[in-house]
Amino acid sequence: MTSLRYRRLLVTARQYISARTYASQNFQTYEPVNEPLLDYAPGSSERKEVEEALKRYNQQVADIPIVIGDEEIRSGPELFQVSPHDHNHKVAKYRYATKEIIKKGIDSCLKARKQWERTPIEKRADIFLKAADMIAKERRMDVVATTMIGQSKNVWQAEIDAAGELIDFLRFNVAFARQMTQYQPLSPDSNITNRSVYRGLEGFWAAITPFNFTAIGGHLPAAPALMGNVSVWKPSDTAMLSNYEVFKIYREAGLPAGVINFVPADGPVFGDTVLSSPDLAGVNFTGSVKTFKYLWKQIANNIDTYKSYPRIIGECGGKNLHFVHPSADVKSVVNGTIRGAFEFNGQKCSATSRMYVPESLWPDIRDGFLNIHKEIKMGSPLEKDSFVTAVIDDKSFKRVEEYVNHAKNNPNTKIIAGGKCDNSKGYFIEPTIVETKDPKDRLMQEEIFGPVLTVYVYPDNKYVETAELANQTSPYALTAAIFVKDEGARKELVDIFRDNAGNFYINDKSTGSVVGQQPFGGTRLSGTNEKSGGPHYLMKFVSVQSVKENKAPLKEWRYPSMQV
Repeated sequence: MTSLRYRRLLVTARQYISARTYASQNFQTYEPVNEPLLDYAPGSSERKEVEEALKRYNQQVADIPIVIGDEEIRSGPELFQVSPHDHNHKVAKYRYATKEIIKKGIDSCLKARKQWERTPIEKRADIFLKAADMIAKERRMDVVATTMIGQSKNVWQAEIDAAGELIDFLRFNVAFARQMTQYQPLSPDSNITNRSVYRGLEGFWAAITPFNFTAIGGHLPAAPALMGNVSVWKPSDTAMLSNYEVFKIYREAGLPAGVINFVPADGPVFGDTVLSSPDLAGVNFTGSVKTFKYLWKQIANNIDTYKSYPRIIGECGGKNLHFVHPSADVKSVVNGTIRGAFEFNGQKCSATSRMYVPESLWPDIRDGFLNIHKEIKMGSPLEKDSFVTAVIDDKSFKRVEEYVNHAKNNPNTKIIAGGKCDNSKGYFIEPTIVETKDPKDRLMQEEIFGPVLTVYVYPDNKYVETAELANQTSPYALTAAIFVKDEGARKELVDIFRDNAGNFYINDKSTGSVVGQQPFGGTRLSGTNEKSGGPHYLMKFVSVQSVKENKAPLKEWRYPSMQV
């Protein structure tokens, strides 16, 4: 056993003990640390374990029900989730909930709400810490393997997502909840007690989750539940298998029936049903701008229907940039951009999609890209050396292919690496690097959500003007990174990009935010910037009640000022 692996296991053991014993003893002092990540190196125990889990899940087609309370529903036409890297391989079958079933899910949530909301936060937190322990230990390979098979993440991407980030969300949210609920108002008079009561919202939350992060799938319904809310969870069709594994873990950890209901459904049917309910408390959403705008408009149209004003949380992607100054370290730029642009096939909200490079550095950066590109393997995530796998489905393939074809046919753009698209077996898009002469080309403005990086080369002495242009090119403002060693230029660029990104990186890639370290979210069309993974996010799920208790009877109605 290496010393590094030994240290990781020691930290994990300490976390496990802390999480399991905190509720009765240490809630007021509980402090999490980030989950150590396993490296799946040759000969490691985790490599053997994940291979066994992959074999087990590959040999079956999971039958995933709609879950309302304790009832499992399997009525209606069967639909199938397939492996993106092998679209003839079915990994799960499921059914869509009808409008009536969705309403049944809402009713189930509302019935569970009162008892759950009045459950002490320490006990609610204990359930989610137990779920985190289960994912960290005996169920780790289940969530990693199902993410690999169903969403085509290689083992490292699945580990940092379905294991590391989801565990961190669950554990850090407990600490954030403790910190947030510690505040109590002043009570300066000995006869008067003032206090704040942190309540869950009346009604139910609709959690609409994406395919690209199993951790987000598990987090969007769990965060409101921790704070005393109930949720109807609509998982993505293309993340059904991994999301159901997470849901089962929550229930096995002790989550009462009806607090979170697992409701696969057609998007418009689900949206129309939950948004027309008078009991809608909020929408927790990660997905496309188009869908989020539709949800917002529907809520506005139905505003007279609701018992309370619904709260809306949205994270909608980005057109994230790397801006390179002439003083930048070339090797760091090259390595960081390859990772930022092509990890998980560019299917991260924060993926590097556009890049601005000074003329003096472009030859070396271009050569660095080409040298690495030759070594990148595109293939099945089950093959350990695959860096890039397949995009999620046929719709994504067609969309990204259209952008690649634009790059091939546009006189202002030139593909310098990649550009091959093949969906004969899986939905494979080769990592593609495009050079453009037009900084306003659609490849520099529109979200692609695939492995396509577009580079604009600018004159060295125009870095300020080019940075200002980059700042206004895209309607998104999620992540951005600058690479610069010159301190004066660094200050200029930080100021120029102040409003450009919710998550900003200096001499690091645009991806890779860590719970508790870089709370995540963007502005403009990227979303409402609630900063998941940070202490402020949970306030969205709390309705604070101010309580004043007077222990001294009031003996006079007149005020002293009324005396004459």
